[in-house]
Amino acid sequence: MDCFICVTCGVQYGPTEEAPGHCRICEDDRQYVGWSGQQWTTLKELRGKHRTDVRDDLGLLGVGSTPSFAIGQRALLVQSPGGNVLWDCITVIDEAAVDAIRQLGGVRAIAISHPHYYSSFVEWSRAFDAPVLLHEADQQWIMRPDPRIELWSGATRALWDDMTLINAGGHFDGGTVLHWPAGADGRGALLAGDILQVAQDRRYVSFMYSYPNFIPLSAGEVERIVGTVEPYEFDRIYGAWWDRNVEAGAKSAVRRSAERYMRKLAEPD
Repeated sequence: MDCFICVTCGVQYGPTEEAPGHCRICEDDRQYVGWSGQQWTTLKELRGKHRTDVRDDLGLLGVGSTPSFAIGQRALLVQSPGGNVLWDCITVIDEAAVDAIRQLGGVRAIAISHPHYYSSFVEWSRAFDAPVLLHEADQQWIMRPDPRIELWSGATRALWDDMTLINAGGHFDGGTVLHWPAGADGRGALLAGDILQVAQDRRYVSFMYSYPNFIPLSAGEVERIVGTVEPYEFDRIYGAWWDRNVEAGAKSAVRRSAERYMRKLAEPD
């Protein structure tokens, strides 16, 4: 049996004799079924067409796919004395990426911002014998259950070396960001996926229920998201794609971005 992978979102499903009839993640309002209809692939097929791209991204080891696949995000390895965290996931996993990460101390845990980036997290987990930390509010979106999944609940989950997973919500109920206090040379960093979406003008972030379908969040929800990260010090935000980062002044950028967003929503007709 194969573990089929949705071509549009890149999420791997549990083993079946035939490809699933539908991708539940793509049929949700936040995503979409590809214009050519639902299509499936496998990791074996992908390895024949794609390789991992392993390189520096603002001081962290980034892992992406070349050519780009599905949503096109890249993962990040946060090195820490108590153990490394692999933040977010990509679908393609190969020996080049595994070897590069092992040379830097391996992975103590995998943490993922939201279901669009679940990709082939079981494959990554097995490669490093590492648990996968997912917020329980997004449990329904786990398409390939595995004993290594550790669901957490509540507003935060403390890791080691003062790192913290924060349930910011917004894009998904379980939407998560990682606070890394040692990041940005000790000024603190947030790894945000697209829960806090770094804009093309990298002085700003944005907040959406659906990015591809342009569905906004309410002003109250944006205010709540900003409130979840306000207690933490951070000068940098790492977004979900190569070089999509707010390099400095990130905490002010979040406040400034939220104010701009809410001001637009409040404008009279």
